Amino acid sequence: MSRYFTHEEAQRLIPEVTNLLDKIITNKASFDEAEDALKKLNNRIMMMGGSLIHPGDILQWRSQKEGSALAMKKAVEDLQSVGCLLKDLDMGLVDFPTLYRGEEVYLCWKRGETAIEYWHGVTEGYRGRKPIDAEFLANHRGGVQ
Repeated sequence: MSRYFTHEEAQRLIPEVTNLLDKIITNKASFDEAEDALKKLNNRIMMMGGSLIHPGDILQWRSQKEGSALAMKKAVEDLQSVGCLLKDLDMGLVDFPTLYRGEEVYLCWKRGETAIEYWHGVTEGYRGRKPIDAEFLANHRGGVQ
């Protein structure tokens, strides 16, 4: 069963989606930091012929990496449970499925934009974004199918 959003429904979700994106981005940065630190520790161990490294450092970075991965996974699942689609984390792109003239298309929003002002076909992607105009608003609909 697919959920489709009206423009108004999707627009109301922007604060929640922004909050979830912020959680994902923060936890991804924490994960990347821990992963980088662990790689550096491993390289140091290999370069020094297996010399001792304080195990607390390794445990701390592993714990951070695992905790960040779990928190990121939860935030992504929460975002998906809303019904929208995370298209590009680095750009902060999120699509909201809608029906336009009976065909599935996406309302397209980018983190930092104050409103959902664009839409595109399922196969067009970000580069195919078109401005939402009165004709689009009059001929799109939400609902569950």
